[in-house]
Amino acid sequence: MGVIPSFPVPPFSVWDCWWLAPLALLLDLWLGDPDLPWRHPVCLQGSLLHALEGPARRFMDTGGMAAAPWRGRLAGGLALTVLTGLTGLAVWGLTSLPLLGNLLALYLAWSGLALGSLLRTGREVLQRVETAPEPEARAALSRLVSRETARMDRPLMRKTLADTLAENLTDAFTAPFFWLLVGGPVGLWCYKAVSTTDSMWGYLTEKWRWLGFAGARGDDMLAFAPARLSALIVLLTDTLARAGARCGLRQRPWDGRWPGWRLTARQAAGMPSPNSGWSMTACAWLCWGRMAGPSVYFGALVDKPWLGPPLDEAVPWDKARLSALLALLRACALCGGPALWSFFWVCRLIIE
Repeated sequence: MGVIPSFPVPPFSVWDCWWLAPLALLLDLWLGDPDLPWRHPVCLQGSLLHALEGPARRFMDTGGMAAAPWRGRLAGGLALTVLTGLTGLAVWGLTSLPLLGNLLALYLAWSGLALGSLLRTGREVLQRVETAPEPEARAALSRLVSRETARMDRPLMRKTLADTLAENLTDAFTAPFFWLLVGGPVGLWCYKAVSTTDSMWGYLTEKWRWLGFAGARGDDMLAFAPARLSALIVLLTDTLARAGARCGLRQRPWDGRWPGWRLTARQAAGMPSPNSGWSMTACAWLCWGRMAGPSVYFGALVDKPWLGPPLDEAVPWDKARLSALLALLRACALCGGPALWSFFWVCRLIIE
């Protein structure tokens, strides 16, 4: 008996296809982003969003300074709607093609996940931070983070790298994989349209404050559940690693402890973003190093709270601790991917 939904099922979602999401995750962790002759789909989204900026900004500026807030929010919302709608239609059409649909669905699912590339880039940046001259190390780190790196010393570069890697567990793995399961490549790339808008426009600066409002709020909503699932996946991964160590398997490379769900939620709630603190807090405690804290973005100091263990107990970030964090993130994908897939598959069996 098949699922009989009351709405059209996007092709290749977990309700329609069991193999796509696990295979895409394995390809992502093994190979990273597909290196093919054509442009990555997220680059196409960025180009379309860039083309929409001009009309959106002209509409925002037409009414003068007093009307800029509401006109900018409206223009940004319309641009986001156009980008998301065209993306969804294009992906639905491509994955519905006869013969080529399966291959295109696999390519789009694989290219929408980014943890493999994040881990590879993280290892490369870590190597530069540890061995390259400081200007070269700062330049390498600046390609991965949005905060200013020009005055960072090596300890701060290591801490900043830890922040970025832990925060992006949600953006690179949990959220796209979640929406891939829920809505197939269509759901994944509609989420990526919102996420790309947030990445390009979602800054609290005079230039982007109003145009980026819809993208930032949309990304907050779509990543709300995945962000909290990220912390749960970190807990699951650590629990399985501890169980494996007790059974004589390889020891877990991270040496911290789970702080409890209440403390994790309290620390995460102090972050300016409603979602970024969950994976960062969980990873900070398990790696026993501090994350977040005051940071400089676009010349302005952002006063973020410290996440993780107390200052007098935390251990400074070094190469070994960052390598443990990279191992933790990879283990989270290997544990969390099957766990999420199994959960949705059980839900499918229940409603059949």
